[in-house]
Amino acid sequence: MSIWEFANPRRFMGWSGKVVPVVSVLAGVFIAVGLIWGFFFSPDDYRMGSTVKIIYIHVPSAMMAINIWVMMLVASLIWLVRRHHVSALAAKAAAPIGVVMTLIALITGAIWGQPMWGTWWAWDPRLTSFLILFLFYLGYVALWAAIENPDTAADLTTVLCLVGSVFAVLSRYAVLFWNQGLHQGASLSLDKEENVADVFWFPLVTTIVGFILLFVALVLIRTRTEIRARHLKALLARERMG
Repeated sequence: MSIWEFANPRRFMGWSGKVVPVVSVLAGVFIAVGLIWGFFFSPDDYRMGSTVKIIYIHVPSAMMAINIWVMMLVASLIWLVRRHHVSALAAKAAAPIGVVMTLIALITGAIWGQPMWGTWWAWDPRLTSFLILFLFYLGYVALWAAIENPDTAADLTTVLCLVGSVFAVLSRYAVLFWNQGLHQGASLSLDKEENVADVFWFPLVTTIVGFILLFVALVLIRTRTEIRARHLKALLARERMG
């Protein structure tokens, strides 16, 4: 069986309907365990104090904001090459989730930054590129809403996704490109020396897994809704013609 068969709307609706409840429950469990573990059972940082605990919301949301855009790019390119409508609808469905994740990351970053830097905002390279990424998310959602023909909207949003990917990369690696930024380095890295201490690392990873599962559940639910909406629109158009 080819993997592309799962892009068939009917097959997608079948398997996703079985997956969503399981993933939703797992997401709730991982997020609850990670946040309770992090906020109530991990110690204060010797330098940041209790403010360090916002890491359990800020880091997962920031990681998801960037990776959701990458997922949208992959799905959009699949649409461009294979013309699978489910992939285009999945990219469309993911965008509002990305908006929320980026907004959470910006707000929690400001809350975290104020006691650390003495200011709610700084035109730091990573912060600036992240803000621009947020604007690209809004533009992506607006472009889908502004164009009536779904295929044309999918084509144009794919172009926008390609351009916005530059800022997704910058958001991830700005600290490496520009050393003068205020923003700290990566909290999680393949280089063990750059990781946070284990006492913070374990609940953080647990929460990140929960956020990933939450995104999977939400994007499947929203994609199923988009498929139903398109099907309903087609039925209404057929009735008007008949």
